[in-house]
Amino acid sequence: MSIDLRGIIPPMITPLTATGELDEKGLERLIEHLISGGVHGIFLLGSNGEAPSFTYEFRKELISKACTLIAKRVPVLVGITDTSFKGSIDITEHSRRAGADAVVIAPPYYFPISQIEMIDYLETLVPKLNLPFIIYNMPSCTKLHLSMDVVSRAKELGAIGIKDSSGNLEYLIDLIEEFKDSPEFSIIVGTESYLSETIRKGGHGAVAGGANFMPGLFVELYDASMQNNRLIISELEQKVKYIYETIYSVGKYQSRITKGIKGALSVMGICDDHMAMPLRKLDAEGRAKIATYIAMLVRSPIK
Repeated sequence: MSIDLRGIIPPMITPLTATGELDEKGLERLIEHLISGGVHGIFLLGSNGEAPSFTYEFRKELISKACTLIAKRVPVLVGITDTSFKGSIDITEHSRRAGADAVVIAPPYYFPISQIEMIDYLETLVPKLNLPFIIYNMPSCTKLHLSMDVVSRAKELGAIGIKDSSGNLEYLIDLIEEFKDSPEFSIIVGTESYLSETIRKGGHGAVAGGANFMPGLFVELYDASMQNNRLIISELEQKVKYIYETIYSVGKYQSRITKGIKGALSVMGICDDHMAMPLRKLDAEGRAKIATYIAMLVRSPIK
């Protein structure tokens, strides 16, 4: 199966009700908001999607309903990272049946593992998968920063790309250089402020959390970067910087980015900002700040 893995692929948040059920109406509004904003794909059950907090039954429900709503308009990627090996295989099989296009694999969390153990894990897991896969470098959550040897072995096993959320620009540039002669292997950045630099160096796009609430901003930044329009890039990067300094900075905990994204979607009327335990949504003061910041952003013609 061939997937054009490039552009802006939001790590979609998971809309929830106050009782922790899937908010189906909010899910539909969010998906339409993303697709109408021009995104090039949607990533379900990533970090911003709060995947580890959900049961397998809930994850399957989300995958099925999201794939039905997306209806093949853009590629669907599904995170299958789990502490359970069989659980990852089960979610992959369900994703295939539901119509997803690829799965995303990060190192299993909780137990610290070595680079060699990660290679062994991939060599055992990949033959059991029935969808294309992307490798995912997320050391802040998995305790393992993927070495170039691991990424190379993943590619040999059939990986169609890597999402790098290390926040390490030097490593990202090394990835682009290492695989520059393999244009079919996509380098996708998870640190959205690196989008323009990623494209300039030869990378392929971004899994941008901010594209949940402002997909048009990141799509326009991607397009400007592809065209190397430095004036437009500079203007748009100032907006991304503003998001980092405001919406992503409400609260003092590391979960503030996901909380900020959900808070933004809530004040925009797209879906509520309820979160799965152990996380809790922003308080009234924080939500009021988000509302002020969003009001400033939407005064721009870029949505």
